[in-house]
Amino acid sequence: MTLQSSVNRLSSIAKAVRQWADSDYQSESFAPDQADRFDPPRLAPYLFLHVGCLLVFLVGWSWFAVGAAAFLYFIRMFAITGFYHRYFSHRAFRTSRLMQFIFAVWGNTSMQRGALWWASTHRHHHQHSDEESDKHSPVRHGFLYSHLGWLTCRKNFPTDYTKIKDFAAFPELVFLNRFDFFVPILFGIVLWIIGALLETYVPGLGTNGGQLFVWGFFISTVFLMHGTLFINSLSHMLGNRRFDTDDDSRNNPVLAAITLGEGWHNNHHRYAHSARQGFYWWEFDVTYYLLRAMSVCGLIWDLKPVPAHVYEEAAAAKQSKSET
Repeated sequence: MTLQSSVNRLSSIAKAVRQWADSDYQSESFAPDQADRFDPPRLAPYLFLHVGCLLVFLVGWSWFAVGAAAFLYFIRMFAITGFYHRYFSHRAFRTSRLMQFIFAVWGNTSMQRGALWWASTHRHHHQHSDEESDKHSPVRHGFLYSHLGWLTCRKNFPTDYTKIKDFAAFPELVFLNRFDFFVPILFGIVLWIIGALLETYVPGLGTNGGQLFVWGFFISTVFLMHGTLFINSLSHMLGNRRFDTDDDSRNNPVLAAITLGEGWHNNHHRYAHSARQGFYWWEFDVTYYLLRAMSVCGLIWDLKPVPAHVYEEAAAAKQSKSET
């Protein structure tokens, strides 16, 4: 091997490492003519998560580990639904710079990338919902692609900062977005350490570092990821349509239950800027209830309501259906 070939090989390795470490780094592998290609390395994190769940057969289970997985699913789902979605994507309420940073970090533990990438992608979705340029429309691209395949496509990896200029003005959010793998790694390490400490000091819980890592990181994160991704896919396929929107969004109570209220998707596509997606008391929306609780505590404020004319439109649509 010549010196030049060794240098070239090291350079290629360095570029590959940098692409993983810094999501804003663009190399020639993301050239425009390759934008639509499947990028196998981008599938690696999702394979890693799913294969990691199989470690449960090695570490076993305990009530504490299962409870921790459920708890982490719940509070991280809220970080995604309440902040990644309703706050960063739609500005449905206001909060402090510290609080937005805390929930940007907490949402990042879900391995759904940085808040700015997530929000810019979602804003694009609302601008082009179920059109050809929609990145994850099951109507245009089928279930599998809209559920997970789009995440492995090269053109969908970079963050479009032009769509998120309001929050890109905060350097700490840009930093989290660029280095979006570090928080999940740190989260996994912390879970392992906590489990090891509990094994030593509270052995009656029956857990340990490996067990808490597998349940709290792998299993909880996989369920959380698919719950979120089902909104991209199934909520444009299964359910009812209260509003005649320009897309195929649907209300689905089952999806609403597992995503803390995100399943009222047709409501959301009719009026995306409201802090609530369950427009009526019988539409279960845990995210909204938690946001209301935070507003009472003064942690967030100016929650945007559903306008009266939207309710009038819903009433008119219901009456029209009853007459036909």
